[in-house]
Amino acid sequence: MTTAVAEQAAINFVGTPFGWLLLAMFVVGYYFIAAEEKYNIDKAKPALFTGTFMFVLIGLYYVSIGADLTPFEHEVDHLILEIAEIFFFLFVAMTYIEALIERGVFTALRAKLIAKGYSYRELFWITGALAFFISPVADNLTTALILSTVLLTIDNKTKEFLVPGAINVVVAANAGGAWSPFGDITTLMVWAAEKGAFTDFLYLFPAAFIGWLITAALLVRYVPDIDPNKDGDPEAAAKIEILKGGKVIIAFGALTIALAVAGKQVLHLPPMWGMLFGLAILQLYMYFLKTKHNVDVSIFQAMSKVENNTLLFFFGILAAVGALHFMGFLTYAAKLYEMFDPTVVNIGVGFLSAIVDNVPVMSAVLKANPAIDHAQWMLVTMTAGIGGSLISFGSAAGVGVMGKMHGIYTFASHIKLAWTVLVGYIVSVAVWYVQFIVLGIY
Repeated sequence: MTTAVAEQAAINFVGTPFGWLLLAMFVVGYYFIAAEEKYNIDKAKPALFTGTFMFVLIGLYYVSIGADLTPFEHEVDHLILEIAEIFFFLFVAMTYIEALIERGVFTALRAKLIAKGYSYRELFWITGALAFFISPVADNLTTALILSTVLLTIDNKTKEFLVPGAINVVVAANAGGAWSPFGDITTLMVWAAEKGAFTDFLYLFPAAFIGWLITAALLVRYVPDIDPNKDGDPEAAAKIEILKGGKVIIAFGALTIALAVAGKQVLHLPPMWGMLFGLAILQLYMYFLKTKHNVDVSIFQAMSKVENNTLLFFFGILAAVGALHFMGFLTYAAKLYEMFDPTVVNIGVGFLSAIVDNVPVMSAVLKANPAIDHAQWMLVTMTAGIGGSLISFGSAAGVGVMGKMHGIYTFASHIKLAWTVLVGYIVSVAVWYVQFIVLGIY
């Protein structure tokens, strides 16, 4: 059966008791995801349970009424392929990051910053800039976790430095991730869905950069303009170097990204294929380090430290949104683009992503597949990415930093300075409008 025929044959659950039951299950599941700190439960658990159980119930319903299972099988097969592309892409990226951590790359970075004797404000700008330019390669979550660790290493007590610094890192990481398919799961999803070529996302750089710059310029006024009181020996910190093989792994990481891009653009292979090929190269190099230089490294040790709960969260939430799409609920999301100006809707997506989290919001938009032009797809990519910075738990980067700076970077501390993020968000949208709509540069 063709895709079109399979979709036509699917049962529309909207308005039925069973449909409302599954919608309620999604809402309850998402509540526990959002309230993970309140119940001390990792968000991957309710996400995975909700996403998988919804499809189990749909399958049981089809069987119970004797309906043709072909549309159901088609949806599951398509969803598995869609999730696998994202899952393995992130798995390889996280493995590379863990390998770099093991080789002391980020430890050396922290040591160099401490040894330089920068003031609080200088460190604020340095960590923000690093977050903006590292996240397009390392992804926003990993970048935010690394640089929040840097902040705590510099000073783990001065909230006047740590809170604005944490907000700056989250905003910068999300903004940096918005203009690269490797920087944010939402941007990766849009690229994988072929709503834009790899180079198309680079045109979002001015809007993302200027928006972050404005927010940072407002935030820095709250940072004390003095030198931090650092413990330890700066001279000893300056002597900390990257371990053997670390610099080569950095080069292989860049090569892996190039392979993913070239594979997608030239060979029409999914990005995960180039990433897995890069993983194979990393495996061989680690074997070389161990056998030829007697360096105690293992690719499986790096893999064991990957944040599997993050991967399972993405699997679960994408499955849950896929279930809503299969039941017919997301057709109404597409109608919003017919009822209102697409620019207004896409700006609203940014605010919604701050409350709901940008991954399910972007997944819903892609599933709805509204008939909007290229400029609007770039806008919703940017707003979903940077909109998550408006609230502390609106993005994976924010949630990660809240966990790392427990009791320091909180929902309340973020909200007090959230107006600076809102100003940057408005500026980013304005820059997009001038560039894409007024000047037509993209």
